[in-house]
Amino acid sequence: MTTVDGNLIYEMLKRIQVDTVLLKEGQRDLRQDNLSLRNQFHTMQGDINNLRGSIAHIEDRLDRIENRLELRELAEAQSRFEPHP
Repeated sequence: MTTVDGNLIYEMLKRIQVDTVLLKEGQRDLRQDNLSLRNQFHTMQGDINNLRGSIAHIEDRLDRIENRLELRELAEAQSRFEPHP
């Protein structure tokens, strides 16, 4: 049976400790990247919601304009005389 040298174990433990520190630093970096991406997604979702609101507002205004100018009724009446495919 071979004897285990204490220095060899000590060197191996130091390597394991260095590797553990590097892993923890990498994990911390990944967490930061993940948080950054989350924040960007939340910002994009807010932008998309704002765009939806703007589009809904524009559609409402367009409906009011069409109603005021009676364009809908004209388009419906005109469609009766146009050939259907």
